[in-house]
Amino acid sequence: MQNLLNRFLNYVRFETRPDETNLSSPSSVEQMLFAEQLTAELEKIGMEEVTLDGNGYVMATLPSNNGTEDPVIGFIAHMDTSPEAPSANVNPLVHSNYDGNDIVLNKELDIVLSPSEFPELVAYRGRTIITSNGTTLLGADDKAGIAEIITACEHLIANPSLKHGKIRIAFTPDEEIGRGADNFNVKAFGADWAYTLDGGGIGELEYENFNAAAAAISIMGRSVHPGTAKDTMINSITLARELDELLPSAESPEHTSGYEGFFHLYDLRGTVEETDMKYIIRDHDPVKFSERKKIMNAAAEEIRKRYSSAGITLAIKDQYFNMKEIIEANYHTIEAAIDAYRRAGIEPVIKPVRGGTDGARLSFMGLPCPNLFTGGHNYHGRYEYIPLQSMEKAVEVIINLCTSAKKPQK
Repeated sequence: MQNLLNRFLNYVRFETRPDETNLSSPSSVEQMLFAEQLTAELEKIGMEEVTLDGNGYVMATLPSNNGTEDPVIGFIAHMDTSPEAPSANVNPLVHSNYDGNDIVLNKELDIVLSPSEFPELVAYRGRTIITSNGTTLLGADDKAGIAEIITACEHLIANPSLKHGKIRIAFTPDEEIGRGADNFNVKAFGADWAYTLDGGGIGELEYENFNAAAAAISIMGRSVHPGTAKDTMINSITLARELDELLPSAESPEHTSGYEGFFHLYDLRGTVEETDMKYIIRDHDPVKFSERKKIMNAAAEEIRKRYSSAGITLAIKDQYFNMKEIIEANYHTIEAAIDAYRRAGIEPVIKPVRGGTDGARLSFMGLPCPNLFTGGHNYHGRYEYIPLQSMEKAVEVIINLCTSAKKPQK
């Protein structure tokens, strides 16, 4: 467990935020620097066929040691962290033997992680909780997944009595901006199926995810002196507010759960002259997903009608789709995971992902890829935390999957 902890604490200190304005892969130099670090580490622990391509994808092999034709299974995690929260200069804090009360992340700024706001914390009384210092996110999404995969491989290498088939691992860039699978070479990866380590709390097992789209809106107004603005000024910020009010107010992330979809305005920057808005659109149901895109188009069209002199542009781009149909046709991947969880003393909590993973797109690219827990909570913000013991259980699940992989029954 100490190796796991040290590895994770090291990883989160790497700044790997993506840059969605840069169309290169990876979108940020920092991700490539982290990829180079991981490549060197994989070679050092004894992994084989370690590669880092020009797009920032790290792949490696743990060769079979059981002499059988077991299927090749893979494990995948992403290197980038959310662009929605501060992630530079992460200072991780380790809180041993958590007592069930408030955790002070930053005394000077009065930033407190409290079970009164996050009641699931109390379930980890007596555990070791890892947080940031409250000024940044932590980065467990998805550096916990990377640490867990490498630690599991290190354990298997150090314990050759644990027999397993061929294992492939991969670390991807730019998952948080929807590009994690853009340049993933499924054929070169060569796995029969895989798992992303990109989930939340201990026990979560997911094979349904949102259908996802991104919407970018640009509003061009007209700026004139406010003293003579009557009937001439067109305040693009006001138009942006009106457009947002045309969307269903109760269908936002803070008001939805389970299978409920949403519109999420996550970035708004503007002046009187010009305002840019960025949304993500999500729904598990493909029909409702299509309807949401129509609602967004209708809102933009309504603002065009109200303000014919303004310029309104809207671009909607599909990002990924619900992998449910692919995984249900390959349900042996879930059965294997359920068995691996239970062998680790964990009862699976099968639930839909209220988000997406690289595995969603990879499933449609021919690599069935459900999602396993990493153990983290409150991703994408300063209140993110992860219990070390949950990470340890994730490592155990990976090892169980590696040592029990069998060809599916026809």
